[in-house]
Amino acid sequence: KKLEKVKPAAGPNNKPATVKTHLRDMVIIPEMIGSVVAVYNGKVFNLVDIKCDMVGYYLGEFSISYRPVRHGRPGIGSTNSSRFIPLK
Repeated sequence: KKLEKVKPAAGPNNKPATVKTHLRDMVIIPEMIGSVVAVYNGKVFNLVDIKCDMVGYYLGEFSISYRPVRHGRPGIGSTNSSRFIPLK
């Protein structure tokens, strides 16, 4: 693992270097606590700072891979009745 090489290279009070990964299905283990991992979400790498509460979860749970839906007003063509609404 790259994390095993990066952690000892950092000083005792310093954060280790960021490790980039595509492995969203990797389970966080106690040895990873305190490290910084950049998890790929399909578009960009999201920085994830590993904390003790995250042990047992997957890396992908902390790097959302979709844009949440924003439910607002329906647009043109959403229903049959929208044909009779003037554009402005």
